[in-house]
Amino acid sequence: MQNPYKNRVKSVDHLPVATPENAVDDYQYASEFIFSYRGSPDTFNTYRREIEHFLHWCWIVRHDSLISVGREHIEEFIDFSRSPPKSWISPVNAPRFILSMGERRPNPEWRPYTSTTVIDGGEYTLSQSSLQSLLGVLSSFFNYLIQEEYIKSNPIAQLRQKSKFVRKHQGQSKVRRLSPLQWDYTLSVTEKMASEDPLVHERSLFIMQALFALYLRISELVVTPRWEPQMGHFQPDTEGNWWFLTVGKGNKEREVSVSDAMLEALKRYRKSRGLSALPSSGEATCLIHKTRGKGGISSTRQIRSIVQTCFDNAATAMRRDGFSDDADRLADATVHWLRHTGISEDVKHRPREHVRDDAG
Repeated sequence: MQNPYKNRVKSVDHLPVATPENAVDDYQYASEFIFSYRGSPDTFNTYRREIEHFLHWCWIVRHDSLISVGREHIEEFIDFSRSPPKSWISPVNAPRFILSMGERRPNPEWRPYTSTTVIDGGEYTLSQSSLQSLLGVLSSFFNYLIQEEYIKSNPIAQLRQKSKFVRKHQGQSKVRRLSPLQWDYTLSVTEKMASEDPLVHERSLFIMQALFALYLRISELVVTPRWEPQMGHFQPDTEGNWWFLTVGKGNKEREVSVSDAMLEALKRYRKSRGLSALPSSGEATCLIHKTRGKGGISSTRQIRSIVQTCFDNAATAMRRDGFSDDADRLADATVHWLRHTGISEDVKHRPREHVRDDAG
């Protein structure tokens, strides 16, 4: 994303309809707000997506600016978000822009919403957690606009007081971690993948083990403007214990203790890459390498895809062996479940405060 303070918005002519008054100002303020989160790719992408949806709705559906948004408009937008027109939904995540004749142009295949269920005629759904995330992003955005004196009040605050949309969860929350059986299958299947195609899947195996054993967030494995994970971030102390240095939530550095099993996983991974068993002090080799091209992976989407492949193959193996219910539950798993699973397993035999410090 270009710096909106240096490259100010001049028009929104790329929109398929005539733009409302103040749309350029809307776009400028939105760009400045989103740009402030550029140091955290996950947050940046979430904020850009949600604000992008809202601005498109304001301009294309309501033909109006942010200046006039009230509580009733937020309710209308929530209804729209729960069931957007099919013309707004794509089954694939297409890039927003493409290069055409040497120029960066809007991609005609891009759509604001993505849902693979539409391929089979299914309906797009907005979960309660997605709705709460959406409202949180918009509330932060409106507070920013108030500080900039662009609007006078936050319509989300009014919505929370009067609306039926935001529900509080009651009862037992869903377990978001793998069972020992699910993790055993996931690990053994990924090991089999690595043996059959080491060039690709030794990396997959290391990613799964690092997310589980080091309690890492997905953003801590990718190259970002603020941090580049390197082999040299695995470091021994004077007593021979190994630690992994990372930068996590809130841009905070932390050291994570490395178990013997994780150290063996590191040795196997490094061997597959033609490196020495353990990294030297200050070794700058990228931690999660690209299989094509140079440098480290910078896309959390690519890490998610790798993890999902491992989960899918594990679920297939579980069904084949008669564990259909466990396979169905595994289908709900996300990358973050590996972090929770690792934490849950380690608190069984490590002091809670040590696990807490490692998890960050």
